[in-house]
Order: sequence, then structure tokens, then C-alpha cells
Amino acid sequence: MEYDNTNRGVLFKNDKKADEKHPDYKGSYTDVNGNDHWLNAWLAKDKNGNTYMRLTTKLKDDVHKQGMQQARQVIDQGDDSDIPF
Repeated sequence: MEYDNTNRGVLFKNDKKADEKHPDYKGSYTDVNGNDHWLNAWLAKDKNGNTYMRLTTKLKDDVHKQGMQQARQVIDQGDDSDIPF
């Protein structure tokens, strides 16, 4: 029997946080349509001092596509000045 991960996810403490802009927790989840998402969370405090988590989510496919587009832009610019041959 295969485990159904629909509408489930995980968050892990970000032990590599080097900047305040980096999330306190990172993870992923699968939505009802089977799409995989990256999930980031920051700890924050409201005006009464209560702690809460502020969340962002991004489709994993979108992140992959953005990386590929950036790589294509670098290649298209043709700047090979750092290549030693």
C-alpha cells in the first residue's frame, strides 16, 4: 500500500539561517491536486507580543523553471570571460 501525501507537508528548523531575511523554518507540502510546493516560515510577533508564523509557498516546478530561465540568460549573454580556456 502506497502512502498518500496529499494535503500534507513538513517544516524543519533552518539551521543554515545566515540572514534575517532567510526563513526560520523550511519544508515542503503536496496540495490536493498533487502539486509539490516549497514552504517557508518566519517567526514573528504581533502587537500584543504573541508569536506566530508567517508563511510563503512556491510551486517546486516554478522554482525549477526560474532557475532554468536564469541559466539561459547567462548563456545567452555569452559572457565567457571567467572561463579559463
